[in-house]
Amino acid sequence: MALSTTPETPLPVGEVSRLIGRWIDRLGAVWVEGQITQLSRRPGAGVVFLTLRDPSHDISVGVTCYRQVFDTIADVVGEGARVVVHAKPEWYAPRGQLSLRAAEIRPVGVGELLARLEQLKKTLAGEGLFARERKRPLPFLPQMIGLVCGRASAAERDVLENARHRWPAVRFAVRNVAVQGVHAVPQVVQAVKELDARDDVDVIVVARGGGSVEDLLPFSDEQLVRAVAACRTPVVSAIGHEPDTPLLDYVADLRASTPTDAAKKVVPDVGEEAERVRQLRDRARRCVGAFVEREERGLAHALARPVMEDPHRMVDERADHVASLLDRGRRTLRHLLDRADSELTHTHARVVALSPAATLARGYAVLQRSDGHVVRDPAEVAPDEMLRARVAEGAFSVRVEPAGASGEAHGSAAVGEGVEGPAVAGGSTESGDSVGA
Repeated sequence: MALSTTPETPLPVGEVSRLIGRWIDRLGAVWVEGQITQLSRRPGAGVVFLTLRDPSHDISVGVTCYRQVFDTIADVVGEGARVVVHAKPEWYAPRGQLSLRAAEIRPVGVGELLARLEQLKKTLAGEGLFARERKRPLPFLPQMIGLVCGRASAAERDVLENARHRWPAVRFAVRNVAVQGVHAVPQVVQAVKELDARDDVDVIVVARGGGSVEDLLPFSDEQLVRAVAACRTPVVSAIGHEPDTPLLDYVADLRASTPTDAAKKVVPDVGEEAERVRQLRDRARRCVGAFVEREERGLAHALARPVMEDPHRMVDERADHVASLLDRGRRTLRHLLDRADSELTHTHARVVALSPAATLARGYAVLQRSDGHVVRDPAEVAPDEMLRARVAEGAFSVRVEPAGASGEAHGSAAVGEGVEGPAVAGGSTESGDSVGA
């Protein structure tokens, strides 16, 4: 139950320590894995003191065990070794210190470490951290390279010397860290994050020389792998030698077999690039020369054509053709006009021949009553009726005389036989005398 305390009724330090000890005593034994960083085996002492540290975090805890417990593994375990401890938490009240009382210590063998790494590899691969589509291309010519390596190490020297030999103008931002031991993972993670946060760093190289499986374990740590996967800057892994494949190689954007290989893959060789530029320039010069020669041949072939030798020839030919078409058009139009004129003349002649005026011109006359009705039958007129006679050259008036012996009305003048028309009237004289029909 929670204790009720106030500023007026505080608990003494000893009581607090005793209560903490009572609570810790109720905890059961647990299996703990870690790396031994300190080991104290005092001669004649029956207790061995050691410090167990988490390789991925800056956390450690003290462990005590009886000498006979540690002696069973004393020949294979030392500082830096990974162990699994079966221990029960203990509280040392006088100092207020928590420790573990180990009842059994087991070293972690290489085979077991590799099995754990394989399981971690499958887990991370299932999350997609090793997927090819996540790989980012390296810049062709990085201006600033971030280098994470051991201090004054052969890996640092190989990367710097080979890179500067290939491209003297390249610059480096070097972060020296521990590359093995309990401090390796936190320092490498911190260095990678620091370089990734810089805008002027184009690529990050994590380099380390060869070593045993245990020495390369920090570069298979899950915390480091996830930190590299979260980087926005391309990361190159150059750990160990060709056969060494820590998990960092799978998550990095590029794997280099050695630190020297990393320098060759990250920085182009200035001599090779100059030679490539020269080859490209020569190829371009040859292509341009061949193009110019081909165009010159085409131009010479075009100039050799007759139309280019005599440019007005085509115009003259077209002018003759246009003149021929124009003359043909004129003849055709003239023919059409002549034919139309002939047709018009014939039509006019037919119209004239069929015109009533032509009939009148042959001596015929048309008699009309006063209402304009044309007289076609003698029965239509009455004696002494005045009619209007129309001839070719004009019109005049006539008077109908009474009928003769034949019973027909007639004029005062005689009419010859065979004259067409129902009646023929004589014209009036200038004195106004009428002429009988």
